[in-house]
Amino acid sequence: MSKRYIGGLISAFNTLKVANAPTIGTPTGGCAKVCVAFTAPSCVGGGAITSYTAVSCPSFKTGTGTTSPVQVTGLTNGTSYTFTVSANNAYGPSAFSAASSSVAPIASVGIFAIGNATTTRDKYTFSSCVNAVATSSTASSYYGAAAGNSVFGIFALGCNGAGVSSTRNKYTYSGCVNASATAATVATYNQSATGNSTVGIFALGNNGGGGTTTRNKYTYSCNTNASATSSCTVSQYGSAAGTSTVGIFALGYTTAASTIRNKYTYSGCTSTSATAASSSNRWGAAVGNSTVGIFALGNLSCFTGSTTRNKYTYSGDVNASATASSATSKFGSAAGNSLAGIFALGSVSCSPSTIRNKYTYSGCVNAVATASSASSCGGSAASNGTCGVNV
Repeated sequence: MSKRYIGGLISAFNTLKVANAPTIGTPTGGCAKVCVAFTAPSCVGGGAITSYTAVSCPSFKTGTGTTSPVQVTGLTNGTSYTFTVSANNAYGPSAFSAASSSVAPIASVGIFAIGNATTTRDKYTFSSCVNAVATSSTASSYYGAAAGNSVFGIFALGCNGAGVSSTRNKYTYSGCVNASATAATVATYNQSATGNSTVGIFALGNNGGGGTTTRNKYTYSCNTNASATSSCTVSQYGSAAGTSTVGIFALGYTTAASTIRNKYTYSGCTSTSATAASSSNRWGAAVGNSTVGIFALGNLSCFTGSTTRNKYTYSGDVNASATASSATSKFGSAAGNSLAGIFALGSVSCSPSTIRNKYTYSGCVNAVATASSASSCGGSAASNGTCGVNV
């Protein structure tokens, strides 16, 4: 094996048998972290590639992984970084790729569309529990839905004040920029949505003539909308949460309030039965991390709200009771990060409210969260940072 000097140190790396450099892709910022995408080299040298190393500039923070993307943590929110990637095999590291484009990590936030036939949105910073004004929607909205990844959230506006709509907005977290997004295949409201880092699945709900089985698949990278596998029955007023591989859809109102849930597997676009809710429900909200989804059931009977929540453990498809909300509610919304979910309770005692709860997954603790800037009802929410789900 050849030896060479690098900075005065003897290296046993065989430069003839290391892999070629990877081809750099586009980095994606999260909260104090960046996911660095790349394409593996076609020439792996004298042995299989065992890992990849991404390095930041400045700060020289590193991350390793076996596939693209590689996550680099410990970065400073608001600071711009570029990244290079090398491939490692038994003979040593390859040369580094070209530098990536610049990206700045941002704090983990949730964007809450207040609903209630307004354009108002709030930006909730999870780490500090600070609520601030977010860029407004393009039209007043309520009974919509939202899903997104670490870069932007897609908001289906639902009812826009002039009637039922197919309008969607794309909210880019960095810069708080709101723009038009590709429309739904049909105008609907009473929707629900969840997704991973690649796609959002939207259950379209009511098309003006009642609930439907229609779902759309929104691909973030190219802003395209397509048909997705339908639900098992007509539904509206549902809610949804999931992981990077599956979404759990509580169907809500079918021909009446129901316990039915579907499991949508993103790879293969298959929809199957999931473990049912503890009670028939509609007008709920849901959020979770990579392990559990917390479902606020909303309305259980007649037209009153409830404090009931369920905890859905994805591994094993187990449903159990979760810590109740602080007040009876319905028509709420929720978004969160890997540690906690923020629930906007929506209608409390039959009136829109500013009340929010913070549900900490570890310990199943429910506490008061910073209130919204205006009373909300029929809103929707998306966040940029849930590891194992959309980051």
